[in-house]
Amino acid sequence: MPSAIRRLSSCVVAAIVVASFAVHTGRAQTWNPPRTLWGDPDLQGIWNYATMTPLERPRDVADKDAFTDDEAAAYEQRTNQRQATTNNTAGPDWWDPGTKRLTNHRTALIIDPANGRLPPLTPEAQMRTAERAQAGRDRSADGPEDFALNVRCLLWSTAGPPMLPGVYNNNVQFVQTRANVVIVNEMIHDARIVPMDGRPHGTLRRWLGEPRGHWEGATLVVDSTNFTSQSAFRGSGERLHLVERFTRVDANTIEYRFTAEDPDTWTRPWTASFPMTRTNDLIYEYACHEGNYRSMEGLFRGRER
Repeated sequence: MPSAIRRLSSCVVAAIVVASFAVHTGRAQTWNPPRTLWGDPDLQGIWNYATMTPLERPRDVADKDAFTDDEAAAYEQRTNQRQATTNNTAGPDWWDPGTKRLTNHRTALIIDPANGRLPPLTPEAQMRTAERAQAGRDRSADGPEDFALNVRCLLWSTAGPPMLPGVYNNNVQFVQTRANVVIVNEMIHDARIVPMDGRPHGTLRRWLGEPRGHWEGATLVVDSTNFTSQSAFRGSGERLHLVERFTRVDANTIEYRFTAEDPDTWTRPWTASFPMTRTNDLIYEYACHEGNYRSMEGLFRGRER
């Protein structure tokens, strides 16, 4: 969203740092979260998960979990300068201010494996990746279904699941009832309805997977299976199993942690974690929708050249 609307205060950015420190030192473990009228931990409200910290640790950082103050400042400056000259999606005025800072100087969102990198791909996944790359180079398109889901405004990686920080629209809203938890992402306006009644997973495959939720103490656990091959989170296939954990560690912070497992894609499961910070901002419309005539027309004309 434009900065006139999206401008978060510097105190929110500072809260991300403080919250991340609390999560990783365990200082917030004794905090008792508020409860809904029926007794569940209350996650309701709007939360922001923006950060500059990349999913994977840069290779030139090696085994360093966090930068020093000087290293963090230099990294942030280099990244902001590069973004300003290479990001063609939207200019700096659109960026969420939280994306201009690292979270607690961390070098990666991945916390397992310890090297902060994605596990190696299986041979099958390497083949799928090559096929998708070739399909992307193929400029023929017989219909909208030949375009990727994000091109068709159906699924966006930052909205998830799992959620990952992007340059803008990093807000998420939780709405709770006794029977369901609804997770509403500002990016591409996705809403996941998570049943909390203990029902088993079905067999219907969905782009966002099929979520099932339960509470483990103060932590909301969302277990999702039955993804489609088109969902392709970081190259994943239909056997992706995603477990997300939302833990409110203080009045203004939710720790978000997810573990992704797919034996057809990675040689082992992997886990990432980062904080979400309460915001008084609003959820705004993300006006990207399937069937946008002019966009589709332009894409097809481009493919014909």
